[in-house]
Amino acid sequence: MDSQRNILLIALMFVSFMLYLNWNETTNPQPQGQGVTQQAQHSGDVPVGSDATQPLPQDSVSNKLITLKSDVLTLIVDTQGGDIVHAELNKYDAEFGSANKFVLLKNQPNHTFVAQSGLIGPNGIDTLDGRAQFTANGTDFTLADGQNELRVPLTVTKDGITYTKTFVLKRDNYAVNVDYTIDNHSDKSASVQMYAQLKQNLLDDGGSLTMPTYRGGVYSADDAKYEKYSFDDMKDRNLNLTISKNGWAAMMQHYFVAAWIPRDQTDVNLFSRTANGQGFIGVRYPTTTIAAGSTVNLDATLWVGPKLQDQMEKTAPNLNLTVDYGWLWFIASPLHWLLSTIHGFVGNWGVAIIILTFVVRGAMYPLTKAQYTSMAKMRLLQPKLQEMRERIGDDRQRMSQEMMELYKKEKVNPLGGCLPLILQMPIFIALYWALMESVELRHAPFILWIHDLSAPDPYYVLPLLMGASMFLIQKMSPSTVTDPMQQKIMNFMPVMFTVFFLWFPAGLVLYWLVSNIVTLLQQTLIYRALEKKGLHSRK
Repeated sequence: MDSQRNILLIALMFVSFMLYLNWNETTNPQPQGQGVTQQAQHSGDVPVGSDATQPLPQDSVSNKLITLKSDVLTLIVDTQGGDIVHAELNKYDAEFGSANKFVLLKNQPNHTFVAQSGLIGPNGIDTLDGRAQFTANGTDFTLADGQNELRVPLTVTKDGITYTKTFVLKRDNYAVNVDYTIDNHSDKSASVQMYAQLKQNLLDDGGSLTMPTYRGGVYSADDAKYEKYSFDDMKDRNLNLTISKNGWAAMMQHYFVAAWIPRDQTDVNLFSRTANGQGFIGVRYPTTTIAAGSTVNLDATLWVGPKLQDQMEKTAPNLNLTVDYGWLWFIASPLHWLLSTIHGFVGNWGVAIIILTFVVRGAMYPLTKAQYTSMAKMRLLQPKLQEMRERIGDDRQRMSQEMMELYKKEKVNPLGGCLPLILQMPIFIALYWALMESVELRHAPFILWIHDLSAPDPYYVLPLLMGASMFLIQKMSPSTVTDPMQQKIMNFMPVMFTVFFLWFPAGLVLYWLVSNIVTLLQQTLIYRALEKKGLHSRK
């Protein structure tokens, strides 16, 4: 198999891969083997289970808002219910060059995405009739210089019980603790049940053929470290699981995620539901009893921010898996680590991608050398194979036998040219995911006109250079293809790839371009060495 046929094989696998990505994001098959119940008909209810004995309350309708600000987060909390209705990421721009910051949680007419939490049950402060109205000792709270933690308590008293909901923000941390302190001053015991959920409009999954990103629900449970639960899944059936120790419920979109993580609880109910064109996913604690004259604390953590793997891994087990590398995660994860390590030395993500490409292609050099050596040997056998075809004619069985004997005698592996290429494809696919899922590349500049490695090249320079490098690879590779149709396909391949890559993120195109340049260098060196051994002759 010669280089041009290898290019055709690359194209076939590449296009198949992209079609698979698009199909996977479109269909997003329902996880099997999970306990689920049918959709509840009442818009304000969720299915009930052993620990889900109360319906959830209606949404907050107050305009009494307070602002909580750390160095990385600006949160707006509705004091009716204590829901986070706005979350702004202070270190991330909304769009490249924008003065506005990226808003993950929002409460807008055309898009609602909020983090809710409350207490239900016989002595809960949130009911179907309305949410509790908390009071705070101010409206604006900011993490001061030199301060590592900001604590903002909200309080409400009902029937002799004081409920305090405290938000805890820490410096350089996207994990927000939400702590409930229930102080029972009455002469009777009280029972409450804490819940925490994310609410968002039922949107499509998002993404495109060249960048198939996912928007929707995800969760982690005892028997599933990471599972997607799309908005379509939520519409089809309610999720109803019990997690014994570690687990969480989240909604994510490409580079960002919001997740509720229960703390110090067992037998937590993980649920989803839909109502009024909105999807909900969250966690619900078992019923807690507070004896008369005693105090109980219940808490949960809300991660609201970018997919920073190191921080997420410290926040909750498996939360870092929301950086979804697909089925090749065991290759993509170390590649991302290597990319981040290189960036730590060079300080430029584009340069880090270039160095990573040289490292990866250098590590695969033995495979590349074996590929070109096998191709050269196969070309040397072409005259003998042609003579064999003329001599044997249409006797395919005899032709196959004599070809295998010739390969054995000449010590040639007929699959030697394509097998190394096939082995290289998982690395390319894993690196594709590693680059696409890296929030670090979002709005990261390279050089000159490349100001955002996560966006397409605005002037299409990188895709055009990539196409030119692919064309050079074809021209430098001797070919035995004589069929006119195959020749036309080969000549059209660089054009097709160039058009396809026009909409790819610049970081991915940069990797492919540098990979082609490395291929040209390796190809030149290998062919020169083969020429000295007499194993290669140019056209």
